[in-house]
Amino acid sequence: MPIPDDVKQWRKAERARLLALREAMAADERRAHNETITRRLIDGFPQLAGMTVGFYWPLRGEFDARIAMLHLRKLGARTALPVVVQKGAPLQFRVWWPGAPTTVGVYDLPVPETEVVVPQALLMPPIGFDAQCYRLGYGGGFFDRTLAAMSPQPLKIGVAFELSRMATIRPQPHDIPMDLVITERGIQRPA
Repeated sequence: MPIPDDVKQWRKAERARLLALREAMAADERRAHNETITRRLIDGFPQLAGMTVGFYWPLRGEFDARIAMLHLRKLGARTALPVVVQKGAPLQFRVWWPGAPTTVGVYDLPVPETEVVVPQALLMPPIGFDAQCYRLGYGGGFFDRTLAAMSPQPLKIGVAFELSRMATIRPQPHDIPMDLVITERGIQRPA
């Protein structure tokens, strides 16, 4: 079912507004928030050390999960980056480690040339999120298609700055909520 035009336009405007806020954040503030979120992720979810964890390479001022992933790898986790296989298809995840062989993919992001895996936990960077833990993403639908195709469902962890919080994303039938969102202020589960 297509997204109604009024919702589509509203989401586009909200994306632009929230991205501008995120990209305008001062470097020292971003660094402090990254450290706090990293600590909450590591301390609050020790089970991740025994899992395959899908994450993302930071883009446009997103929370940088790489330090947390390096820590989890030392504890035994496998980490994997998403790969856009084709437009309109679910993402594929490939194992990543520092120094893994990569090529350049969509948005000039690294694409590992490694084994394909299915994450048991998935870190997702919302541009915006609401009290029900719905995620406003970039609009391509990749994470929603990926989650819809996954069984069993991974642990869905949103990682974002508080400035991304919004009253609602105006969820549509295809939107899949995250299980929780970690920000510099705390851990939120659906209200």
